[in-house]
Amino acid sequence: MKTRTFNNLLSLATVLVMAFLFMAFITPQDQKKGEAWDIPSKYMKMENPYADDAGLVKIGKMLYSKHCKSCHGNKGLGDGPKAKQLETLAGDFSSEDFQAATDGELYYKSIIGRDEMPNYEKKITDEEDRWAIINYLRTLK
Repeated sequence: MKTRTFNNLLSLATVLVMAFLFMAFITPQDQKKGEAWDIPSKYMKMENPYADDAGLVKIGKMLYSKHCKSCHGNKGLGDGPKAKQLETLAGDFSSEDFQAATDGELYYKSIIGRDEMPNYEKKITDEEDRWAIINYLRTLK
């Protein structure tokens, strides 16, 4: 009787360990947990030709409301209504890490995208509008 109970417990423990190991392999990739973006050097060096144009912030806010707010939220905290449906974190634009990024990095992340962050090159075709969004993101400190 004791041997049977021991064998049952051993079998249960084995199944639990196997289930745990299996779950470890099907969890979202590191990227979905905040892995660093692989940004091409072209964008790392890119400068915002409209960085000093405060007038673009209003346009950027309007474009942000249209294209970004549903996932990133009103204040860029990553708490938009669609954020809960994403496997990746929508990000916090007020964070020091985000604000420390170069304008070119923000351009790449915002316009080129990756995975669940869509590419906006065809939706936002005007280069000035793209930079307007970047200028607006800078106000979300």
